[in-house]
Amino acid sequence: MEAALLGIFMISAGVFTCLFEYPNSLVHQAIASADLRRFLIGIAMGLTAIALIYSPWGKQSGAHINPAVTLTFYRLGKVKSKDALFYVLFQCLGGLAGVYLVVALLRDAFTQPPVSYIVTVPGIRGWLGALVGELAIAFIMMLTVLYTSNHKKFSRYTGLFAGGLVMLYVFLEAPFSGFGMNPARSFASAFAAQNWTDFGLYVLAPLAGMLAAAELYQFLLGPRAVKCAKLNHHTHKRCIFRCGYNHKNGHRGGVNLSDRLQQ
Repeated sequence: MEAALLGIFMISAGVFTCLFEYPNSLVHQAIASADLRRFLIGIAMGLTAIALIYSPWGKQSGAHINPAVTLTFYRLGKVKSKDALFYVLFQCLGGLAGVYLVVALLRDAFTQPPVSYIVTVPGIRGWLGALVGELAIAFIMMLTVLYTSNHKKFSRYTGLFAGGLVMLYVFLEAPFSGFGMNPARSFASAFAAQNWTDFGLYVLAPLAGMLAAAELYQFLLGPRAVKCAKLNHHTHKRCIFRCGYNHKNGHRGGVNLSDRLQQ
């Protein structure tokens, strides 16, 4: 499921980027403003993320879609080591499958500049700007996910908050780093393009940013503040994680959130 989720996200990213940025696209030709095109891509990608998080597959897997998210929840003690390993593996494989499917469908429109496999490379402020950007967006994303998913009032809307941040990041941060925030997403594009420019940055910075957010969250609210690794726990889908919610019917759902979440 994690493979399918990231694969679909990469297909969406590739298709919408080609639609708005490929020079021969009628949409590209109709919208002269690069900022407006990037804003519309951000909306498309944010809505894609929201749809995936609230999809049946997203509800089942927890909708990590990102090795940095999985490894952060592993660090928090919510994901078993074997599950973390397979999540990361299949996230990478799913991302690759998505990229190669777009290559097969769109060919030069996707593989040639300016789209260039939607590979993540440093932008207008160089390596340092990309590093700061990736650290910041990963930190804010994880802090938002932890706060909303463990708060009674906001837990149902965690996916909306995450998708909203994706919209903002594509518009505001992509010029600095290409908007990676996801090592599997960056790996998929880099592998297909055979462009490994500063690839280590796109692996380490998102992970460091999310781990830092998790440490801060636990420091402020305590080691038991994180209940589960699912972004959306308002579901009767089986939970495979070390879950702190009250399961009325054993391990298979019937989750009661009211007595476990922060007010």
